[in-house]
Amino acid sequence: MMRKIRIALSGNPNSGKTTTFNAITGARQHIANYPGVTVEKKYGSVNHKGYEVEVVDLPGTYSLTAYSLEEIVARNFLVNERPDVVVDIVDASNLDRNLYLAVQFKELGIPLIIALNMVDVAKTRGTKVDEEALSDLFGVPVVPMVARSNKGIQDLLDKIVEVAQEDHEWRPEIITYGNDIDEGLNKIEDVIKKAPTLDKKYPERWLALKCLEGDDQIMELMKGDLESSREIEGIRKRISKHTMNTLEEEPEGIIADHRYGYIAGITKKSVKREIESRLNLSDKVDKVLTNRVIGPVIMLLILYGIYEFTFRISEAPVGWLEVFFGWLKGIVSGLIPDGYLHSLVVSGIIDGVGGVLGFVPLIMFMFFAIAIMEDFGYMARVAYMLDRVLRWFGLHGSSVMALLISGGISGGCAVPGVMATRTLRDPKERIATLLVVPFMNCGAKLPVFGMLIAAFFARDRARMLFVFTILSWSFALFAAKILRSTMLRGPKTPFVMELPPYRVPTIKGLFIHTWERTWQYIKKAGTIILGVSILLWAMMTFPGLSGEERQFYEDQRVENRMSFLTSPDVKGLVQNEKDMKDLEEVLGRYEGSFKDGMENPGSIAESPFWPVAEQIVSLKKSGGRAQGETVLYIPLALAYIDYGEKNGAIGLEEQQAALRGTIAGRIGLLMEGITSTIGFDYRTNIALVGGFLAKEVIVSTLGTAYSLGEVDPEDSIPLSEKLRNEPGWNPLVAFTLILFIMLYVPCFITVISIKRESSWKWACFSIAFNLVMAYLVSLAVYQVGLALGLGT
Repeated sequence: MMRKIRIALSGNPNSGKTTTFNAITGARQHIANYPGVTVEKKYGSVNHKGYEVEVVDLPGTYSLTAYSLEEIVARNFLVNERPDVVVDIVDASNLDRNLYLAVQFKELGIPLIIALNMVDVAKTRGTKVDEEALSDLFGVPVVPMVARSNKGIQDLLDKIVEVAQEDHEWRPEIITYGNDIDEGLNKIEDVIKKAPTLDKKYPERWLALKCLEGDDQIMELMKGDLESSREIEGIRKRISKHTMNTLEEEPEGIIADHRYGYIAGITKKSVKREIESRLNLSDKVDKVLTNRVIGPVIMLLILYGIYEFTFRISEAPVGWLEVFFGWLKGIVSGLIPDGYLHSLVVSGIIDGVGGVLGFVPLIMFMFFAIAIMEDFGYMARVAYMLDRVLRWFGLHGSSVMALLISGGISGGCAVPGVMATRTLRDPKERIATLLVVPFMNCGAKLPVFGMLIAAFFARDRARMLFVFTILSWSFALFAAKILRSTMLRGPKTPFVMELPPYRVPTIKGLFIHTWERTWQYIKKAGTIILGVSILLWAMMTFPGLSGEERQFYEDQRVENRMSFLTSPDVKGLVQNEKDMKDLEEVLGRYEGSFKDGMENPGSIAESPFWPVAEQIVSLKKSGGRAQGETVLYIPLALAYIDYGEKNGAIGLEEQQAALRGTIAGRIGLLMEGITSTIGFDYRTNIALVGGFLAKEVIVSTLGTAYSLGEVDPEDSIPLSEKLRNEPGWNPLVAFTLILFIMLYVPCFITVISIKRESSWKWACFSIAFNLVMAYLVSLAVYQVGLALGLGT
């Protein structure tokens, strides 16, 4: 008894489908109607290599969206009857248009063969299709033929039998349609997976796609679960409103654009046209922007321009926010008395969260520049150009989107980057991409880099960020090469890059995209960063100093005070406690601070010690040199300045001793045995531990560590200036720290995402691999820098 194979013959009208059907079946064919409709159903059979091949001729359609009765019939047959193979008849002379239906078959996941018909016509029109390249890129068998002369029909039957013997499991192709659409697809897919009453014969991803396209038949099907239907409808409307506001296009149109972009990426590598057709505007622009020589140069210039634009235009707003948070600290310090609550609000919350929010302008303008590139369509061209580089390092071309999303230009996030690796079919290429995605400079790292660059490389800010971006790509590709040459060795799979048409970005769309991403950053600062900052403040505050230790430092202050009062320069002028209080009242207002100047002395000018204040201000401004004729109080002024400096030194020593005695301080000190070799002290270690929870916390933790115990909050200065003046910090330490943060462990949420996309094995490996690589690179850079005398 002959084994039976059932195939469906599909294709666009006028693609040669009926000719192919007749060539296969000959006279053995029948005509009927599909159940419930008047659409003609043709079917026939042929015996080939011991198999009875039943051929069903589907109505000619351009797509699988339920616009016409023919499309509904074709789709219902495929889903309900589930043929062993679908043969899509494609006109080789109109490949771009005909492959649109084939892309939809791949989205559905059905086993597919492309019958490349009319290759003779294509050749006369100057078009040569490389069927092997087309097969590799599209991921399905391709059989060239000329149906009207029976050329290639036997090859097609051979391929049908071969494919039918393989596994018949449907595997929907995951194609990306842009961030907005992909986000909506993931949400709808999650809803469908959780809906118990929905028909499971349709792939969840395909159902989600049809919901976003507004397919009436599928939307009606979704109503079988009312709660899920309402939720899906809500998501669909939000995505539709969002795309209309930003791109002035419905989701259905965007999806179609990306399908054609997917096809364009395939045909660009598999079709050669001897006779050049008229180029559209996008093609003309691409001839320059994706040119093998000029394209990469333009890309690097654009990247550098983005950084220059970002730093220059955000400099003033960042400064305004620094002044604002300094003013806020002064106000709060005047309202809340010294104690744990004061420390929590000033050091934990304002310095912690304020240190992150202070970089909102920098983040916002970076997002704005990236939004221009995305909405214009240039980001896809960047991915296309980087494909050649990635393949040499063992990564798949699709990996470039995961790397760009993660912050390949700066400002992305590793979590969606990890999720974007789902489009990679080869498991080894997917794992390799998962492991190097965290090396990218995500938006959470940007505030840390911005703060350290402002502190130690202020003259070359854009250039330094450009250098660190190139380094992050270099380390990621180097790591990928190691992984793909050792534990993840395997063949490379072909790559298809979508090249959507260029669009002129709308102002409204740019503002919406920029605000959405900026708001996510602000919201994270007000939730996760706030919580982690408070937690780290507690770890950096308790248990603190013992009673005996606090008394020790108090005794030192008393001793310093007595030394001041009994010094020869002071003894004659300050004779009792009242004189001391009067002196401190005057000097406490002006010593070291010129906010009010000497123009508004008020009633304090009547004090007998007012000349001392005048003299101290004069000495401060002149660098310690006496000016003017009034020299009577110079010795007293100098003695008071020395007294204040010693008190400050005692306070700093007490602050550091208190921090070392806390939970976080003890952890940081334990790590110093290793990190001292790369220039990091215990306070930096504390920040790096906090950075595992969220990279933004590094800034807030450093802000907290260097503000705990501040004597005068009104005189607070930006963290970058504190680090620049702090002993032990220099450009070499800052450069090493930036490299370490760039490479070390992914944040906690990214680790969880890696686990979801792979396993705990690879999530833990990512932590260990990144940490070891970060340490070795930092060690080499720091030790070589010291040897060259750069650590001063």
